[in-house]
Order: sequence, then C-alpha cells, then structure tokens
Amino acid sequence: MSVKYKDYYKILGVSKDASKEDISKAFKRLARKHHPDLNPGDKDAEARFKELNEANEVLKDPEKRRMYDTLGPGWQDGQNFQRPSGFENARFHFGGPGGGGAGGFEATGFSDFFETLFGGGAGFGTGFGGGREFRPRPRRGADSEAVFEIGLEDAYHGGDRSVSLQEQALGPDNRPSLRTKTLSVKIPAGVKDGQRIRLSGQGNPGLGGGPAGDLYLKLRILPHPRFKVRGADLVLDLPLAPWEAALGATVRVQTLDGAVDLKVPAGTGSGKKFKLKGRGLGSGEERGDQIVRVMIKTPAGLNEEQERLWRQLADKSDFKPRND
Repeated sequence: MSVKYKDYYKILGVSKDASKEDISKAFKRLARKHHPDLNPGDKDAEARFKELNEANEVLKDPEKRRMYDTLGPGWQDGQNFQRPSGFENARFHFGGPGGGGAGGFEATGFSDFFETLFGGGAGFGTGFGGGREFRPRPRRGADSEAVFEIGLEDAYHGGDRSVSLQEQALGPDNRPSLRTKTLSVKIPAGVKDGQRIRLSGQGNPGLGGGPAGDLYLKLRILPHPRFKVRGADLVLDLPLAPWEAALGATVRVQTLDGAVDLKVPAGTGSGKKFKLKGRGLGSGEERGDQIVRVMIKTPAGLNEEQERLWRQLADKSDFKPRND
C-alpha cells in the first residue's frame, strides 16, 4: 500500500508550534467556509471539509499530535509513505482498554494516510492501550547548521571555545520546547570566514532510536578595528608622515603574531602595498598573507615656524605631482 503524506498544519493554515486554541480557531473559521451545507453540490468544498476535519481530529489531541509530529517530519509533501512491515494489523487505542473515552471517533471516511498512520476503525482518546505498538524504523536525525561568530584573533590562533545554542526537545509533557545547550568547540588555527566546523552527533535527534545528525557551525569573523579580511589575506593600513615616505624609513608594523619591522623605501607613495608572506589566514600552501597599505598623512594645526618650513620646502622643490 502506498499513500501520500498529508501536512495537517498546512491544511489548517497554522504553524507547527500553534497552540490548541489557535488550531481550534483555524478549524472553526475554515469549517464554516467549506461546510457542505453552505456549499450544496460543491464537491471541492466537501473534500476540503473532510480534510479540515481529519487534520483537526489529530492536531487537537495531544497524544495523536505527538505521534503525528514524530512521524510526519520524516516525509515531504508528495513523497510516498510505505506502510511499515508488521503494521498492517496494528491498531492504536487512545484512552485505555477498549479504546473508548471522551473525544473518541471512528476513522471511517478519513484518508488512507490517516488510517495508515492511526489504524482504520480504531478508537481514539487520550492515551495508549491495547493493540500492537508501532515503532518506526530507526532513522538518523537530520543535520543542522548554526552561525558561530568569532573574533579575528580566535580565527588566526585557534583554540577551545564554548558555544550556547537553543534546540528543540520534548518537555515533561511530551510537547516540543526550546532548551539551551552549551558545547565545547575546538577552532583550528587559521580558519576563514564562512568555513564550517562539524560537531558529530549534535544535530537533530534520530527517529525510532536512530543516531542524531551532525551540527555544522558556520564561522563568521567579526569586524576588527585594525585589520580587514580579504579571503585568506589580512589588510592593514600603515600611516606614514610625508618625510618618512619621501626619505624612507624603518617602521614597526602590527601583525597578529606581534610587531615586525618593515623597511619603507624612499619615494614611497600613498597606496603602495607591501606583502608580509604567510601572515594571513588559512594553513599550509593555502595560507594567506598580510598586505600592508601605505597611507600618507599630512600634519594639521601647523604653528608659524612649521608653516614657514613647509613653504620653504615648497619653494625649493621641483616636484610636480600633477605633471605625470
């Protein structure tokens, strides 16, 4: 037997975390609109009303909804759900022996998917009892992904860090709830922006006792006040005084491994770039460099003596910057 999965939440137009009251309101609103008495002879409205009633019967009952939520997410719209082996004669009884109790109903007239999931002709109430228990095949949980923001120093040097995440889990009442989980993460030295770290078995839980999926942390390197990240390279602007650029100088340059001396040749112009090889992100042959970009800064707030000397230099110089 092959039947198609039906998304009861989509049928009622509610989210998967909708409250019981939200589900009831949505059902009543749509049921009034599509009720056969209000749409005589309209086969589409009759079919729609049947779907609404079926979805409401499951989602309004906590136990039925819990079973549906457990099995439903494993299927996608349009895929075929095969009746598990040994499930042909299984019946589910909610509400104690005999399957009676308030809120019970007969499954007759509902879809094949509904009868396949809960057992045709079964009585439904508030708890399991009688009949053969259905256990889904063990299935590995889905992988999940989260963004993990780190500082540039952490990306460069690596090390152990902790990350706190919120995950969905079943609470004491067997309803989904959010809980905070803190994990220890080992960051490899030289990781780049957008790189992913896999945490085995920390993803979504498996179904029917199956193993959990993996959690992937997508790294985002936070902006740095001094360095800019360009792929695997790091860019640092180096301010120089006009006389340092004109006469040449040896200046201290900051790197993420500490300061180093950089020799600036005489006549260096603003925008000139120097490469400090292997001082960027990455590892091995893919390790980037640190690019040092010269930015010539001119003094402001000159006193009379300084202004006189600058004018004297301008009078004696034959440098014509716009005559190239």
